Amino acid sequence: PAPPHHPAHHRTIPTQTRRRPTVHDALTTLLEQQAPVGREAWRSWWDQLGDGTLDRAQVLALLASLTSRLPDHQTLRNLLDSLAERRPAPAATTPWEHTVNVVGTGGGPRTFNISTASAFVAAAAGVKVVKTGSRAYTSSLGSVDLLERLGIRLTSSHTHTEDTLAAHGIAFAGPYVYPAQLTRLARTTAPLSMKPFGRFLNALGPFLADLPVSAQLTGVSAAAPLDTLRELASTTTTRRVWLATNDTGADELLPFAINTIHTDTGLTRTIRPGELTPADGSFGDLRPAPDPAGAAAHFLSVLAGTAGRVATRTVSLGAAALIVAAGTRRDWPSAVSLAEDAVRSGAAHDLARRLAAAPAPRTLAAARA
Repeated sequence: PAPPHHPAHHRTIPTQTRRRPTVHDALTTLLEQQAPVGREAWRSWWDQLGDGTLDRAQVLALLASLTSRLPDHQTLRNLLDSLAERRPAPAATTPWEHTVNVVGTGGGPRTFNISTASAFVAAAAGVKVVKTGSRAYTSSLGSVDLLERLGIRLTSSHTHTEDTLAAHGIAFAGPYVYPAQLTRLARTTAPLSMKPFGRFLNALGPFLADLPVSAQLTGVSAAAPLDTLRELASTTTTRRVWLATNDTGADELLPFAINTIHTDTGLTRTIRPGELTPADGSFGDLRPAPDPAGAAAHFLSVLAGTAGRVATRTVSLGAAALIVAAGTRRDWPSAVSLAEDAVRSGAAHDLARRLAAAPAPRTLAAARA
């Protein structure tokens, strides 16, 4: 080695200057909150996310910003439209008439899975229902978690969903209905899960699913921005979107609450306690199973009408909303009566049992062929 004072130790060694990554316009505009994020900015965001040029820090910053404060309607509409235009050509081009999608924003008091139970009851009453949902972000047991315990499979394609609807009148759509970019976001944020961003995902999730249904009923909790979601509903052109709220802050219709249905035309329908069902009851009557291991058995007891009168009235009211939204009945009293009959007759409980025993998609496809 050269001596300590040898000139070799004093040579200037060139160093590479590390360039700081450019902050994306979508993130900058979102953080400044002075103007809507345009569709072109969102297009560029998805392009860079897809080719891997967006660093993890920016993705996390964008999700954190969206979660802490949901942006204006135009920013969200541009976001949704930029994702919609990236979807592959739909396998199903014919709209599913008189078919309704039910999905909630989550949040509010803890209850059993009311909207999932209402979906079974409405389907047992003769309405075609598609339920979309997710694993738990803000609750202990999401609809997907419950379906796993019931042994009910999610559908994997439009064709699979159509087959299941034709066979059972109800289908639970799998992740295929959501933009592939959401999966890319999840992979980019790993190992951090998406749960910290559940508030944003739950609020926007009902508008992300790609299904050719004619109507959608979305329960909106107090944790979600109702005014923004109403604007999104009014600018959704592929289906009618009704939003359901109540004075307790839950994302369900409740017999003991003042409920409001916000339609896509701007009109509202208020349902007061005692108007369609008896008004007694409380959230204590709608508690979930104390142990997740018993969730399936408790859920089936709700469908069978043995979980208490308040539980039966609640799922019947939710099912009635689906019946009216789908156009099967126009008046609410007859819709509630139809739903209650589906519980009392055992039709809703039997439907859940049949769906759990349904053949796997490969067997079903072979049967069609």
